[in-house]
Amino acid sequence: MTVAKCFIILFLVAGMLLPATPGNAVTVSELRNTPNLTPETFASYFADFEFKFHEEVQDHDTFLASKSGDCDDYSTLAADILGRNGYTTRLIAVRMKGETHVVCYVNETKSYLDYNYRKDEKKTIPCNSSITEIARKVSQSFGRGWIATYQFTFSQGVKRLVQSIITNRSTEKTS
Repeated sequence: MTVAKCFIILFLVAGMLLPATPGNAVTVSELRNTPNLTPETFASYFADFEFKFHEEVQDHDTFLASKSGDCDDYSTLAADILGRNGYTTRLIAVRMKGETHVVCYVNETKSYLDYNYRKDEKKTIPCNSSITEIARKVSQSFGRGWIATYQFTFSQGVKRLVQSIITNRSTEKTS
């Protein structure tokens, strides 16, 4: 075996043994086992992911392997991973005219993770825990009022409603 081949094999083996770093492909298992994982650290893994809408929530492994997905994929994964790392998370869907957007609220940091901010320097959005305040802030980022907001859980591919609030659009301000 040539020296060049030895270096290539050594490089490949080392890559398999080293933990994934933000920006590289990562697996569910690696995320679950990342020591001292914070919401900010979690979000940093997704800066290079592409937006691609799916009718249904993708399997977490598919989302991570394809490095593309939407707010449902990101938020449900965040709730799963951060929940397993000791955080109290809430999945919040905000319905606006022509759009529904899902975020993952993290009680301990009083902020939410939003797939639309995955490329930003500040990857969590500060907000109090009120479902209506979260809806207001999310809809404001879209420049729209919100029609309804829902808190739900997601487990084994099934969404379960926890709480819903309907508002009169004409009374909800986005400024």
